Amino acid sequence: MRVSQELKTAGLTGLAALGGAALAALLGIPAGALVGAMLAVALMAALGQSVAVPLVARDLAFLVIGISLGAGIDASVVPHLPGWSVSLIGLAVALVATLAASSLLLSRAFGLDWQTAVLASSPGTMSNAVAIAVEGKGDASAVMMLQLMRLIILVTLVPPLAAVVGAPEGTATGAPVVMPLPALAVLLGIGLPLGRLAGKRGISAACLLTGILLSGIAHGAGLLHGVAPAWMIFLGFTMTGAVLGTRISKVDLRSVARLAGAGIVVVGMALGMAVVFALITQALTGFPLGQILIAYAPGGVEAMAAIGLALGYDPAFVAAHHFARILILLVLVPVFLSLGASPPPRSGGDDRRRGLGG
Repeated sequence: MRVSQELKTAGLTGLAALGGAALAALLGIPAGALVGAMLAVALMAALGQSVAVPLVARDLAFLVIGISLGAGIDASVVPHLPGWSVSLIGLAVALVATLAASSLLLSRAFGLDWQTAVLASSPGTMSNAVAIAVEGKGDASAVMMLQLMRLIILVTLVPPLAAVVGAPEGTATGAPVVMPLPALAVLLGIGLPLGRLAGKRGISAACLLTGILLSGIAHGAGLLHGVAPAWMIFLGFTMTGAVLGTRISKVDLRSVARLAGAGIVVVGMALGMAVVFALITQALTGFPLGQILIAYAPGGVEAMAAIGLALGYDPAFVAAHHFARILILLVLVPVFLSLGASPPPRSGGDDRRRGLGG
């Protein structure tokens, strides 16, 4: 009986996501499948309906996005590497500045303890930040809430902003070459177990990274050519949006009210810093401003990678920068946590300082 109910919930969630994705795409909303599915599932949850996305569906969606990004890696990428080195350095500097400024703001202006502030400020790899908090670093509920707020705000704001400030030039002269389905099936068959295994070992965005690596290596070596079919990419965006929608359904309105000010201020500052660094990098490299903004935006890795792909920006550029973002944050976050190591809270008053109290 329970399995039947779970299947029903997953089916209704999928239908709502598809409906929202189709409507948003028809309306021409930037990254419409992603945003539309997210809003439809969130609305469904707000109306009291249970929502859920099976883990295997989530992992397949992230894997498809990764494979699609990796398909942009071939011999033509090599001439761009010097320019990418400049933007990758800019990304590293932007991440350090954003993490430092956001952590200080949350700690000093909003009274969160340092570890909670650092984990809540991590601009990407949300699952990694929450996992660290659950293990006893900082306040896990505050970290989850602030990370969710960051993700929701950025997924809503970044697509139209990136589309406005630097739309792709659209130099393609015809339909893209589609990857043969047998080859795609092989990538999925190899990538899914590898990605899930890597995820169990604590690697952030494991299925996305696995897809990028497998597809990138195969395309770079000339073993494969072409991208995933458009319908599969659309389903990948839709399922990713549905996953984001289910996360929104976990939001506790009382906690949101308590942390709303901190979340809005921190996201606004982080997005502003991303725009500033993107402008600087664009002046140095000449890459489209919107493309750089997608790479620098302090959002969830899977969501930002999907947005970049949906908006038509260079998939290899997007893949390289979000791969680098994960690696940089995996080093940065522990370093920042160690900088502000503090003794355990002594009383209930500390709970209020960390965002737990009334």
